[in-house]
Amino acid sequence: MDASFLPALYDALVVAQTSSVAEAAKRLHKTPSAISQQLRRLEDHFGFSLFEKAGRGIRPSPAGEAALGAMTRVFDEASSLFTLFDKLGGARVPTLRVAAADYLGEAVLLPVIREFSRERIPLHFEITTTHSVAAGRLVTEGLADVGIVTSDRELGTGETVLFRQPFFWVAPRPRRTPARTRSVVARLGREPLLRLSPGSRGRRLLDEYLGRTGIRPVTTIDLPSVSLLLSYASQGLGIGLAPGLALERFDRLVRKRVIIERADVPEVEVRLFVRPSLRRDPSVQRFLDRLTAVARRAGTAPFGA
Repeated sequence: MDASFLPALYDALVVAQTSSVAEAAKRLHKTPSAISQQLRRLEDHFGFSLFEKAGRGIRPSPAGEAALGAMTRVFDEASSLFTLFDKLGGARVPTLRVAAADYLGEAVLLPVIREFSRERIPLHFEITTTHSVAAGRLVTEGLADVGIVTSDRELGTGETVLFRQPFFWVAPRPRRTPARTRSVVARLGREPLLRLSPGSRGRRLLDEYLGRTGIRPVTTIDLPSVSLLLSYASQGLGIGLAPGLALERFDRLVRKRVIIERADVPEVEVRLFVRPSLRRDPSVQRFLDRLTAVARRAGTAPFGA
């Protein structure tokens, strides 16, 4: 085995996970040209391409799809090997890689990390902020150990339901017309519509609602996170569909600027998704137990009930 190809293979794996050289470069703290050079190196050596163009992005080629599973397993095993080396060398601080949407991380992850820090429990965290679909994919592919995700599909291996979450319309409060005379739904076709990233659960619920009702927004604004969506709405620009737990972040002053209205869309489950092969050291298991307790309590809050 020529070990000099391992960095190039890891670059290729991250490109496959992000479907973008630019996004992979950002995650790996490299330049896009450096990533492209590594991909060309693999192609020149092995005589085939791992990727092909797909619209403005890229996707794994048939050969790339065939190799992706093996590549994932190689680096998952490498991660386990380094954990073993740490233990053999006397290291006592395990690393836990967590992926979650920004609002879920703030609501249920942050309190637990604060508690661990205060009590000096030995655990190192690596946090990836992304939407739930991507977070679940990172766990499945072995690039994250734990995901806090929303889902409405059948419960999978390693998944635990924490609570069910409703969604709400969030819109700027009209300045002239009394709020009670103008529902948010009635304004959807006349004001900018705030949308989350394609692939997220919130975006899918929004698209399904628009398709079911036939409402056509006058203009749309795509945003990468729930936090930005709430920020835009609270500052008077756009109507968005937001998960109930995220609305707990609004303080009293901000709530006076917006209208919050229950949306006629299905509730989704918030789940804890744990990589089945995760080694559950005492500190890791304590973290999982505490996270579950905090999340279930958060789900009973007024907007999350």
